[in-house]
Amino acid sequence: MTQTNIGAARDSALNGRSVLVVLLAFFGTVFAVNAYFVVVALDTYSGTVASEPYRKGLTYNRRIAADERQAALHWQPRASASRDGHVLFDLAGADGTPVSGLTVTAVLGRPSSEDHDRSLNFAEVAPGHYVADGPALQPGTWVIALQALSTDSSQEPVFQLRNRLWLAP
Repeated sequence: MTQTNIGAARDSALNGRSVLVVLLAFFGTVFAVNAYFVVVALDTYSGTVASEPYRKGLTYNRRIAADERQAALHWQPRASASRDGHVLFDLAGADGTPVSGLTVTAVLGRPSSEDHDRSLNFAEVAPGHYVADGPALQPGTWVIALQALSTDSSQEPVFQLRNRLWLAP
Protein backbone atom coordinates (compact mmCIF):
# COMPACT_ATOMS: atom_id res chain seq x y z
CA MET A 1 0.00 0.00 0.00
CA THR A 2 1.15 3.42 -0.83
CA GLN A 3 0.84 6.15 1.64
CA THR A 4 -0.73 9.40 0.50
CA ASN A 5 -0.30 12.73 2.13
CA ILE A 6 -3.82 13.76 3.05
CA GLY A 7 -2.69 17.14 4.42
CA ALA A 8 -1.16 18.16 1.04
CA ALA A 9 -4.41 17.43 -0.80
CA ARG A 10 -6.35 19.41 1.74
CA ASP A 11 -4.07 22.48 1.31
CA SER A 12 -4.66 22.64 -2.47
CA ALA A 13 -8.43 22.18 -2.21
CA LEU A 14 -10.80 25.10 -2.49
CA ASN A 15 -11.71 26.35 0.95
CA GLY A 16 -13.89 29.13 2.33
CA ARG A 17 -11.04 31.63 2.64
CA SER A 18 -9.97 31.28 -1.03
CA VAL A 19 -13.60 31.55 -2.22
CA LEU A 20 -13.96 34.76 -0.20
CA VAL A 21 -10.75 36.19 -1.71
CA VAL A 22 -11.84 35.31 -5.26
CA LEU A 23 -15.32 36.87 -4.76
CA LEU A 24 -13.89 40.03 -3.19
CA ALA A 25 -11.34 40.38 -6.01
CA PHE A 26 -14.02 39.88 -8.69
CA PHE A 27 -16.53 42.34 -7.23
CA GLY A 28 -13.77 44.79 -6.31
CA THR A 29 -12.66 44.81 -9.96
CA VAL A 30 -16.24 45.29 -11.18
CA PHE A 31 -16.83 48.19 -8.76
CA ALA A 32 -13.49 49.82 -9.67
CA VAL A 33 -14.24 49.67 -13.41
CA ASN A 34 -17.77 51.01 -12.87
CA ALA A 35 -16.45 53.85 -10.71
CA TYR A 36 -13.92 54.76 -13.41
CA PHE A 37 -16.61 54.88 -16.11
CA VAL A 38 -18.91 56.99 -13.91
CA VAL A 39 -16.13 59.52 -13.31
CA VAL A 40 -15.25 59.67 -17.03
CA ALA A 41 -18.92 60.05 -18.00
CA LEU A 42 -19.50 62.88 -15.54
CA ASP A 43 -16.35 64.69 -16.69
CA THR A 44 -17.23 64.53 -20.39
CA TYR A 45 -20.95 65.33 -20.32
CA SER A 46 -22.29 68.40 -18.55
CA GLY A 47 -25.88 67.19 -18.53
CA THR A 48 -27.09 70.35 -20.25
CA VAL A 49 -29.67 69.46 -22.85
CA ALA A 50 -30.47 73.02 -23.92
CA SER A 51 -28.99 76.33 -22.93
CA GLU A 52 -31.58 78.79 -21.63
CA PRO A 53 -34.60 76.48 -21.95
CA TYR A 54 -36.92 78.98 -20.25
CA ARG A 55 -36.17 81.75 -22.75
CA LYS A 56 -36.49 79.33 -25.66
CA GLY A 57 -39.84 78.21 -24.30
CA LEU A 58 -41.10 81.79 -24.22
CA THR A 59 -40.39 82.18 -27.94
CA TYR A 60 -41.65 78.73 -28.93
CA ASN A 61 -44.74 79.97 -30.78
CA ARG A 62 -42.66 82.53 -32.70
CA ARG A 63 -40.26 79.75 -33.73
CA ILE A 64 -43.16 77.62 -34.97
CA ALA A 65 -44.56 80.54 -36.98
CA ALA A 66 -41.11 81.23 -38.49
CA ASP A 67 -40.77 77.54 -39.46
CA GLU A 68 -44.19 77.65 -41.14
CA ARG A 69 -43.28 80.82 -43.08
CA GLN A 70 -40.04 79.19 -44.21
CA ALA A 71 -41.81 75.98 -45.26
CA ALA A 72 -44.30 78.01 -47.30
CA LEU A 73 -41.44 79.47 -49.35
CA HIS A 74 -40.44 75.99 -50.63
CA TRP A 75 -36.83 77.11 -50.96
CA GLN A 76 -34.29 74.43 -51.85
CA PRO A 77 -31.07 74.64 -49.82
CA ARG A 78 -27.83 72.75 -50.37
CA ALA A 79 -24.84 72.96 -48.04
CA SER A 80 -21.48 71.24 -48.37
CA ALA A 81 -18.00 71.49 -46.90
CA SER A 82 -14.56 70.29 -47.91
CA ARG A 83 -11.58 69.25 -45.81
CA ASP A 84 -9.75 72.52 -46.57
CA GLY A 85 -12.49 74.50 -44.74
CA HIS A 86 -14.28 75.69 -47.87
CA VAL A 87 -18.05 75.76 -47.12
CA LEU A 88 -20.64 76.20 -49.88
CA PHE A 89 -24.30 77.13 -49.52
CA ASP A 90 -26.70 77.30 -52.45
CA LEU A 91 -30.26 78.53 -52.11
CA ALA A 92 -32.87 78.31 -54.84
CA GLY A 93 -36.52 79.26 -54.86
CA ALA A 94 -39.41 76.87 -55.45
CA ASP A 95 -39.05 77.34 -59.22
CA GLY A 96 -35.28 76.82 -59.15
CA THR A 97 -34.27 80.47 -59.48
CA PRO A 98 -31.41 81.52 -57.17
CA VAL A 99 -32.26 83.45 -54.03
CA SER A 100 -29.79 86.29 -53.73
CA GLY A 101 -29.20 89.38 -51.65
CA LEU A 102 -29.06 87.62 -48.28
CA THR A 103 -26.61 88.02 -45.42
CA VAL A 104 -25.65 84.46 -44.51
CA THR A 105 -23.89 83.41 -41.30
CA ALA A 106 -23.37 79.98 -39.81
CA VAL A 107 -21.80 78.01 -37.02
CA LEU A 108 -20.00 74.83 -38.05
CA GLY A 109 -19.16 72.32 -35.33
CA ARG A 110 -19.22 68.77 -34.13
CA PRO A 111 -22.55 67.30 -33.00
CA SER A 112 -21.09 66.05 -29.72
CA SER A 113 -19.56 69.22 -28.25
CA GLU A 114 -19.06 72.92 -28.76
CA ASP A 115 -15.25 72.67 -28.58
CA HIS A 116 -14.83 72.70 -32.38
CA ASP A 117 -17.47 75.35 -33.22
CA ARG A 118 -16.46 77.86 -35.90
CA SER A 119 -18.38 80.97 -36.90
CA LEU A 120 -18.62 81.54 -40.64
CA ASN A 121 -19.60 84.61 -42.65
CA PHE A 122 -20.64 83.84 -46.20
CA ALA A 123 -20.05 86.00 -49.25
CA GLU A 124 -22.32 85.80 -52.27
CA VAL A 125 -20.10 84.96 -55.26
CA ALA A 126 -22.97 84.41 -57.72
CA PRO A 127 -26.75 84.76 -57.42
CA GLY A 128 -27.88 82.24 -54.80
CA HIS A 129 -24.34 80.86 -54.36
CA TYR A 130 -22.68 81.69 -51.02
CA VAL A 131 -19.14 80.76 -49.96
CA ALA A 132 -17.25 80.87 -46.64
CA ASP A 133 -13.69 79.89 -45.88
CA GLY A 134 -12.62 78.59 -42.51
CA PRO A 135 -9.81 76.51 -41.05
CA ALA A 136 -9.18 72.96 -42.26
CA LEU A 137 -11.71 70.38 -41.10
CA GLN A 138 -10.99 66.93 -39.75
CA PRO A 139 -12.87 63.96 -41.24
CA GLY A 140 -16.11 62.89 -39.64
CA THR A 141 -19.53 64.33 -38.91
CA TRP A 142 -20.04 68.09 -38.72
CA VAL A 143 -23.21 70.09 -38.08
CA ILE A 144 -23.90 73.40 -39.77
CA ALA A 145 -26.43 75.79 -38.23
CA LEU A 146 -27.02 78.45 -40.86
CA GLN A 147 -29.25 81.50 -41.00
CA ALA A 148 -29.92 83.97 -43.76
CA LEU A 149 -31.09 87.51 -43.12
CA SER A 150 -32.68 89.74 -45.70
CA THR A 151 -30.79 93.01 -46.11
CA ASP A 152 -34.01 95.01 -45.95
CA SER A 153 -35.68 93.29 -42.98
CA SER A 154 -35.25 93.22 -39.23
CA GLN A 155 -33.11 90.80 -37.27
CA GLU A 156 -35.55 87.94 -37.88
CA PRO A 157 -33.95 85.30 -40.16
CA VAL A 158 -35.63 84.70 -43.50
CA PHE A 159 -34.19 81.21 -43.74
CA GLN A 160 -32.63 78.79 -41.24
CA LEU A 161 -30.94 75.46 -41.82
CA ARG A 162 -29.46 72.90 -39.48
CA ASN A 163 -27.81 70.08 -41.38
CA ARG A 164 -25.28 67.30 -40.85
CA LEU A 165 -22.28 67.14 -43.13
CA TRP A 166 -20.01 64.12 -43.55
CA LEU A 167 -16.36 64.51 -44.47
CA ALA A 168 -14.84 61.22 -45.57
CA PRO A 169 -11.38 60.30 -44.24
